[in-house]
Amino acid sequence: MHKVAILSRDSERYRALIKKSLLPDLELVLVNNKISESFDYSKVDILFGDPDLTSQIVAQCTELKWLQSTWAGNAPLFAVDKNDYQLCGVKGVFQRAMQEYVFAYLLYFSRNLKGFVEAQKRGTWEPPSYQSLAGKTLGIMGVGDIGKGVANMAKNFSMITRGYTRNSHDCEGIDQYYKVNEEQDFATDLDYLVCLLPQSTKTTGLIDKSFLSYLPPHCVLINAGRGASIVDRALIAALQSKALHAAVLDVFTQEPLPKSHPFWQLDNLYITQHTAAESIPEEIFAIFSNNYVNYIDGHALQYVLDFDKGY
Repeated sequence: MHKVAILSRDSERYRALIKKSLLPDLELVLVNNKISESFDYSKVDILFGDPDLTSQIVAQCTELKWLQSTWAGNAPLFAVDKNDYQLCGVKGVFQRAMQEYVFAYLLYFSRNLKGFVEAQKRGTWEPPSYQSLAGKTLGIMGVGDIGKGVANMAKNFSMITRGYTRNSHDCEGIDQYYKVNEEQDFATDLDYLVCLLPQSTKTTGLIDKSFLSYLPPHCVLINAGRGASIVDRALIAALQSKALHAAVLDVFTQEPLPKSHPFWQLDNLYITQHTAAESIPEEIFAIFSNNYVNYIDGHALQYVLDFDKGY
């Protein structure tokens, strides 16, 4: 029997899904939504849960063979020294939600919805200026599974697309790829920039004062990757000086974002409380279930992450 521990805010939903699935040779030894101080984690060989929770006890799991994460971002687990197990991420379940999120804001700005609301409040028939997304240039930083979904959706709006990536170069929705040290060429003349980068030493602070200076003043930046990719001070300065039209931030270096943070006071910054593409337990469980069958059959697991790369 494989001793499985579930440590997630959705632990009870995962318990119900496991019970319904009748996965063989599986013994649930822990189902919790918080850290248990009394539980003996040394007997666990499979962990299934949220990275911020599992990272706190993974070092105690001396018999751990496989950890199935419930999130796309796994920085808390990469920050722990223990790496003698297989860590699996989740893919293929966030594309639709991220497409909705990104294009909700691209359309908000391009069609100038705020301007129409203000015109209505004034009771005027004179429409505000607005534009089409067609022909506009969208830069996507991070063209993995989620980035590809955004790029392909952009083509439905006849947008020009640029991809900034270290590995992926096979997305049909990207018109031109850029790599490390080509940041200026990538950012110049962008109308919209979407950052979907994972957190790593190489992506931390990438969007700094220099990078932001490459963007034109009319550009809108959307960050739904990791908060650490952006240097907060530089973004605040760019927004205050109108060197950047607007920013939409879903992720932050510190979450929840402190009430004292200057971001809250900027009228051209939009905060969405890490809701762009949330994990849906039924979709995450399908990945766990498939991987569990692979695991007990001795087959390769899907979406194994690289501790050296950090993603």
